[in-house]
Amino acid sequence: MADGLSDASDLSGGEESQEDVMTPAELIAKLEEAWLNEKFSPELLENKSELVECVMEQLTHMEENLQRVRKGDMKASVHRMEIDRIRFVLSSYLRSRLQKIERFFPHVLEKEKSRADGDPSFLSPEEFAFAKEYLANTEVYLRNVALKHMPPNLQSIDMLKAVPEPCLDSFVFLRVKERQENILVEPETDEQREYVVDLDEGSQHLMRYRTIAPLVSSGAVQLI
Repeated sequence: MADGLSDASDLSGGEESQEDVMTPAELIAKLEEAWLNEKFSPELLENKSELVECVMEQLTHMEENLQRVRKGDMKASVHRMEIDRIRFVLSSYLRSRLQKIERFFPHVLEKEKSRADGDPSFLSPEEFAFAKEYLANTEVYLRNVALKHMPPNLQSIDMLKAVPEPCLDSFVFLRVKERQENILVEPETDEQREYVVDLDEGSQHLMRYRTIAPLVSSGAVQLI
């Protein structure tokens, strides 16, 4: 997909991020990587607000430059398709994050509140506001529909216990971007020995997400 989207650089006007100097094709490749990781990981990943803002700015520049292309030019229709594809990936990425927030909202908020100072935020300011509002609305709904009709000792609910946590032991497909050595796949137990593997660059695997979650965060592996 990144190869096809690289054609959009003709309409980009040469704009680059001031913080990370990237070509339009590299920017879209970063977006696609974040999209696939978010789509296939069972938990909410670190937010990519800066990347999203850069892509939206890039789309604006591309739309403006597309207006200057002559009507009827075949090149215009091709680039319009590329713009639509980028919008689809961006929308799907944001939608995946919102769906996870709705599904795991108390755990997402708890994780955000308990992170240490200086650690990257898992939620953008807008997502944090959405999660808090979703929690408040859910509590009001449950209280009005059910809890107020129950005995006094049953009129409270612990959302952290009521809402299931993300299943980090689910299995995911991944592609290795950087060679990794001595990855602990299964710890030693009374019934089996410790299972450690090396991951070669370019290789693909099916593994438990919990095992490779740090590698996803660092960018050493890509979920597929």
